[in-house]
Amino acid sequence: MSNVDLSRSLTQLIVVQRGFQANSKTITTSDEMLNTLLQLK
Repeated sequence: MSNVDLSRSLTQLIVVQRGFQANSKTITTSDEMLNTLLQLK
């Protein structure tokens, strides 16, 4: 395995991790909004 392949793999890992974090934040925000709406009832 060359250094270029390793660098590319690590870059892809970071991209995937950030995508996961963004999706996780979206779910958390949606959950908070739903809880707020339910409390208004």
